[in-house]
Amino acid sequence: MTHKAQAVGYNPEVILAGRRINDAMGEYVVSQLVKTMLKRKLPVNGANVLVMGFSFKENCPDVRNTGVIDILTELTEFDINFDVFDPWVSPVEAKHEYDVELISAPKQAHYDAVIFAVAHGQFKALSTSEIKALMKSEHVIYDLKYMLDAEVSDIRL
Repeated sequence: MTHKAQAVGYNPEVILAGRRINDAMGEYVVSQLVKTMLKRKLPVNGANVLVMGFSFKENCPDVRNTGVIDILTELTEFDINFDVFDPWVSPVEAKHEYDVELISAPKQAHYDAVIFAVAHGQFKALSTSEIKALMKSEHVIYDLKYMLDAEVSDIRL
């Protein structure tokens, strides 16, 4: 779209500004997670984080243009271990397109933090106790999609 706009003599500043914001979201999300973990005196280096969702949008298997990959890249920058769970996405496609290994099910009582990155119906249906069963006693729940009740999440985008 920006190329076409420029071709007809229009300067697409708003479109380009939106792209810059979108491109920086992975870094922003992880920085907010790390700040919250540090405030709670949770380990960051070597922490275990569960990323719920990998597809481009909810209830869809399409991984083209997924922004979740930017979050995973940033987690790696902090030496954070992560598991990615997405019941909609083909593990073969995630591995082939992004070299990301999906897990078949989250581990119980294993995670220092969880990031709800995609609002799949299966995730919305989880109860608070089911979510907390995945977490260590001290943890951070980051709800990027406002799919959880406010009192359940520690951070919202």
